[in-house]
Amino acid sequence: MVIQAFPALAAVAVAGFGLLRPVAPAFRLRDERPRDASAREALLDASFGPSRFAKTCERLREGRLPADGSSFVAVDGGAIVGTLRFWHVECGRVPALMLGPLAVAASHRSAGIGGALIAHGLRRAARLGHGGVVLVGDAPYYARFGFARAPVEHLVLPGPVDAERFLGLELRPGGLAGARGRVAATGLIVGERRDGEPLRRAA
Repeated sequence: MVIQAFPALAAVAVAGFGLLRPVAPAFRLRDERPRDASAREALLDASFGPSRFAKTCERLREGRLPADGSSFVAVDGGAIVGTLRFWHVECGRVPALMLGPLAVAASHRSAGIGGALIAHGLRRAARLGHGGVVLVGDAPYYARFGFARAPVEHLVLPGPVDAERFLGLELRPGGLAGARGRVAATGLIVGERRDGEPLRRAA
């Protein structure tokens, strides 16, 4: 399903005047599909390298499935140029989502793709009834979406992290109220059915 189309904010000179005007290889946002897996992983590898698997947030993602209805890609033509996923976590005893990883292809940076993915993802999360979102990222960048230190100041991640980069956002008033203690993964384990029973492979 196509969610929304956007003009990329590239610029070219107007002939004879030396002025700049926007041009639009348009990108589209849509829900991630199973067949996007290899392109998504290649984009993440190109953006972060193998060190991405050593990040503290990866401890909350590894072996888990992302939250239902909360994985998105940006597409330009037939190419995936952006990706964003959300994951189920528990902040102390408060359920929430964790945002990330967010990645945009080098060829499409500064086109507004990252911001579009985040804004859409937060709208979807609120519509699905989630109360809050946490992340580790650049504070000045995420502040424009409402993320701040205060909602997570009493939380601890399962590994080292720069405290100033650990941020939270309440999607509804009090959505992260009482969030204290350790952040833990609560998403569905890979290979587990929705009813909690393990999947059995056919012989």
